[in-house]
Amino acid sequence: MDFIQALVLAIIEGLTEYLPISSTAHMIFASSAYGIQEDAFVKLFQTAIQFGAILAVVALYWKKFFDFSRLSFYVKLACAVIPALVLGKLFDDMIDDVLGKPVPIAIVLIVGGVVLLFIDKFFHSPEISNEEDITIKKAVTIGFWQCLAMMPGTSRAAASIIGGMQQKLTREAAAEFSFFLAVPTMLAVTVYSIMLKKYEVAGAEVKGYTMLMEGDNMKLFLMGNVVAFIVAIIAIKGFIGVIKKYGFKPWGIYRIVAGTLLLVYFTYFK
Repeated sequence: MDFIQALVLAIIEGLTEYLPISSTAHMIFASSAYGIQEDAFVKLFQTAIQFGAILAVVALYWKKFFDFSRLSFYVKLACAVIPALVLGKLFDDMIDDVLGKPVPIAIVLIVGGVVLLFIDKFFHSPEISNEEDITIKKAVTIGFWQCLAMMPGTSRAAASIIGGMQQKLTREAAAEFSFFLAVPTMLAVTVYSIMLKKYEVAGAEVKGYTMLMEGDNMKLFLMGNVVAFIVAIIAIKGFIGVIKKYGFKPWGIYRIVAGTLLLVYFTYFK
């Protein structure tokens, strides 16, 4: 992977991580188009640059994350992230098998788009407009909804936002809690991918941090996180504005169009 390819993937990560359109799917499509998706470092990179996107949420909502007088906020996030940690570990190998197959991911992208077209009609009469009113039970339920995103193409943001709306949160409150929940979820995934997960390189199994120490990989990693951080800040602010005004229909239309084009491309031209 060269600098330009890493830059493109980082921009895609920052732009799509918090939108209900699946950042994983978009990075897989881009890396597959470049012909680098099977490279072990590329797979690590796609996961590890989520750290930059994590910092974007912390920066934007720093008062919330550093208000240590409100222990309930941290308890809710800790409880909500447990389902993803457990199920993610159990199905890690199965997820890796799917990551290199763009066609099924494109199909999931389309199906998710159809759901978003009607999601505002499915869940109406919301009762909760701020995080303080979310109970631990509701937080855990949203955490289980987030687990649907283990299938690349589903979108972690879409799954957790839909879960929030199903639990009677407003669109804005569901989106913000999805942002908050992303921090411990993606931090855990990033740490695991770097420190614990093994990748096959030239017939041998190596851990992520070993690959980071090779050649220019660390430079690409640092650049990717910085770019993802900057772009994610812009994307988060824009996303809240769109859902307040238009709901989720624009994202549904985008997913259907993008998924269809990518399905045709990877079926007939790749």
